[in-house]
Amino acid sequence: MRKYELMCIIQPDLDETAFNGVLDKVKGWISESGGTIDKAEVWGRRKLAYIIEKHREGQYVLLNVTMEPKATFELERNLRFQEPIIRHMLSVVG
Repeated sequence: MRKYELMCIIQPDLDETAFNGVLDKVKGWISESGGTIDKAEVWGRRKLAYIIEKHREGQYVLLNVTMEPKATFELERNLRFQEPIIRHMLSVVG
């Protein structure tokens, strides 16, 4: 098992229910692959450095995750096809 940081930028125009639905879906993918979510921080709405898909703002979420390196490919694949997630970055910690 390895520790990762997953940063997601979610569309700013989603209401709280839809936002939580997207977040639960991401957490579900991590749990299904045998990983655990050590910490989840919702940073809230912030201004983007540049316009992404006609959005000037995004809702930022940081997840500290422990999972197998083999499972990261499937997680990133699922994140790419999730339309409300406009950007994501998965990086190894330590």
